[in-house]
Amino acid sequence: MTVLSTEYTWAALGGDPAAPARVSTVARTGVLASRLPVRELARACVGCCALAAAELGALRAGLPELPGVRVDDGAVATALVSERHLLVDGRAPVSFAPLSRFWRTTDGWVRTHANYPHHRARLLAALGTSEDPASVAAAFAERTSAEAEETVYAAGGLAVALRTANEWAVHEQGTAVAARPLVERGRLDSAPTRVLAPIDTDPLLPAAGIRVLDLTRVIAGPVATRTLALLGADVLRLDAPQLPELPDQHADTGFGKRSAVLDLAADRRAFEELLASADVVVTGYRPGALDRFGLSPESLAERRPGVVVAQLSAWGAYGPWGERRGFDSLVQVATGIAAIEGTTAEPGALPAQALDHGTGYLLAAGVLRALSDQVREGGSRFVRLALARTAGWLMSGAAQGQQTPVSGSAYHDAYDGPEAWLAERDSALGRLRYALSPVSFAGGPVDWARPPGVWGKDRPQWGY
Repeated sequence: MTVLSTEYTWAALGGDPAAPARVSTVARTGVLASRLPVRELARACVGCCALAAAELGALRAGLPELPGVRVDDGAVATALVSERHLLVDGRAPVSFAPLSRFWRTTDGWVRTHANYPHHRARLLAALGTSEDPASVAAAFAERTSAEAEETVYAAGGLAVALRTANEWAVHEQGTAVAARPLVERGRLDSAPTRVLAPIDTDPLLPAAGIRVLDLTRVIAGPVATRTLALLGADVLRLDAPQLPELPDQHADTGFGKRSAVLDLAADRRAFEELLASADVVVTGYRPGALDRFGLSPESLAERRPGVVVAQLSAWGAYGPWGERRGFDSLVQVATGIAAIEGTTAEPGALPAQALDHGTGYLLAAGVLRALSDQVREGGSRFVRLALARTAGWLMSGAAQGQQTPVSGSAYHDAYDGPEAWLAERDSALGRLRYALSPVSFAGGPVDWARPPGVWGKDRPQWGY
């Protein structure tokens, strides 16, 4: 079994080994070109997600076999850079703020992430500089990479030193991450089997009627919940009123959802009322940050037996970096990816934020598989993924020289650009051009039922 394949990923989620035979792949050259096998990782994550959706759909609709799954490299490549294809009234969003970049140090490089105002303020406070890039560059140039990393993190900012793959492999956090499975999953209690109402097949919406509390930010978590919304789930995203999401980021990942603000510290009653009828809770904050609100998997299952809790982190909830914040770009730098994709002159990056997007589809797959397992066996469930573990998976595929693993049947076609996988529609945010979901199976949905609305403007209540 090849590492970067739907078969491997499906096995990591505890799926039926025969199911990946239902996957067909349209292979296209020239997409997601990189030194590392990004295309193969993306295929595996998207294929596994579509397969999990087909499994749950067949279970609920009483179908005699799983619907066929189709993974098209063109659709996958387009979706993995969905933020770059987004247009809002013809305007292209800015993906990275000016201070989110690589900086030279006395002995190498660090990369910072300062897209959010509070992270930018903490970065500048740690360095004792103004927002002038020249001043920031001068501050980093006086420090070693390790010193810069620790100084900024100590102030609550985000800066990560460039490491090689070998350096990460012997780093304490690297060894802790490598010791974990790609997908951590399990049962929390002996809650009764889940009873789901039968569903129609036109279109086949596997997650119809499933209520999802979305406590995620940035890309990976919102991609997972955006996918669940595509599949029919009632997704309610909750954000703290003092931490608004970046508008363009919300526009890209808010499809199919409603968005509300809720102060968990001041309005616990409202949250508990939502939790009382929630089926799934997805969290994407740094490990431990939400535990004080009673949002650990064990606590949630105690108050809402039968819940599925899906958790996402950058570095994993263990090791010396277990409570650190992180983003895809920073994980690439720490794990050796940026060194591999770069040159002798400067570090590089993957052709997409593939750790974010890939992990997002894999997290959605984990939720769908947990729901299917609950129908058969019951029990509250948890699923955990980490961007750093996904990075290790990508690197392991590279080490084995895997460049073309394909599940099920496959055929090759030309890639003529992303236009076939882009759509347009009006929304409260303006006229949107956006990437369609790559999650495709026979009879399944093609587009979201609703466009994104204005961030935080919905009421914190279920839509059904």
